[in-house]
Amino acid sequence: MTWAGPARPEWVAAANRGEVWPIAEEASAALELETLLAEGRARMGIPDGGLADFGSPDFLEPLQRYLDAVATEAELTAVGRWMTRQFLVRLLCGRLQLIAEVARDPGVLDERVVEPLVVTGAPRTGTTIMHALLAQDPGHRAPLGWELLWPVPPPEPSTADHDVRIALADRELRLLAVVSSDLDAIHEYTGRMTKECLSAMSFAFRSEEFVSRYHVPTFAEWFFSCDMGPAYDMHRLVLQVLQRRWPARRWTLKSPVHLHSLPVLLAHYPDARIVVTHRDPPTVLGSVTSLIATLRWAYSDHVDYEGIAQAHARLYHADLDGLVTACSDGTLDPSRVHHVRYADFMASPVDAVRGVYDAFGWDLSATAEERMRDYLRRRPQGMHGAHAYAFDDLGLDRVEQRARFARYQAAFGVPDEV
Repeated sequence: MTWAGPARPEWVAAANRGEVWPIAEEASAALELETLLAEGRARMGIPDGGLADFGSPDFLEPLQRYLDAVATEAELTAVGRWMTRQFLVRLLCGRLQLIAEVARDPGVLDERVVEPLVVTGAPRTGTTIMHALLAQDPGHRAPLGWELLWPVPPPEPSTADHDVRIALADRELRLLAVVSSDLDAIHEYTGRMTKECLSAMSFAFRSEEFVSRYHVPTFAEWFFSCDMGPAYDMHRLVLQVLQRRWPARRWTLKSPVHLHSLPVLLAHYPDARIVVTHRDPPTVLGSVTSLIATLRWAYSDHVDYEGIAQAHARLYHADLDGLVTACSDGTLDPSRVHHVRYADFMASPVDAVRGVYDAFGWDLSATAEERMRDYLRRRPQGMHGAHAYAFDDLGLDRVEQRARFARYQAAFGVPDEV
């Protein structure tokens, strides 16, 4: 098919023609490693003293590989280049702040992340709503968008509801939906909403944010086979910083990316409890392809819809087949993993959440349950419009895909939807 990107505001078209200052000026600047490092230092008021202020140099290889791929493969518009520059400089500033915070307060490294609850599964399988409901429990803490984008200084409970960083995060997160107007109907992003914890990994420049937003196949090939240890090191550090000034609560985290790196996740959080959501793979492929295409449209006029579908079919076949193996070979302790089928969740969301509590021997309080029901009343499915997608638009063979995912569907009793 020929995919048509959603409408963009007129100012985006004007900016892409080079008619909007300062976007045109910033977009014309090369995305080069040394220039970006220097800008990060300058924004943080740090003199050029080498790389020590950025901590371990293990972030340099992924950042350089990503920059090389962006330059030759991503085909960014002017607005795409401008947003990318803002994104990268924000990450470098955040990395500088995190390393400086550890130097200022070494005790942050002694913070223990105890029994985090991690929601994972393929994208578009209900991970977001499951995570949002679990976050309604007063005994849980889910990281918010602004906390993951700007974790330093550690948030204070007394000021968190009106922290100035909320507006900073909104400027970045809401911009995506402004430039690519269908995005809210697929996945809403704001500074005050719970957010995928993969954003913490982005400070290590080993994160799916880079391969989701951009067509960077050479970087993606490297990324999906790289050592994810540094990404989870940074993930843990962000949580340690965020909890430094808060009373103890169970972290409730969520991202499909954990499917790719279950052994690394468990090495960093050996007492984690894991919820895995399941849905018909061809339906997942239709939905995630639509999401990724809409994200990439914010950055580029060239979106290969069928190419996205093919790449994700390969990726999630490997991940979901690997999940079956991890559940059968002892990698995942069955007493610490709970599986939820999308169809069961949609039939009765609160009962599906209660199943999580029962599986782990926890009590679902009346207060937590009422907050979950209230959340569902306030945020009904489709509140920002319908998300239209179809497997037949992907250029994939239905019979072939059914065969590839048969082992996964049989192992977890996942019903067909299409």
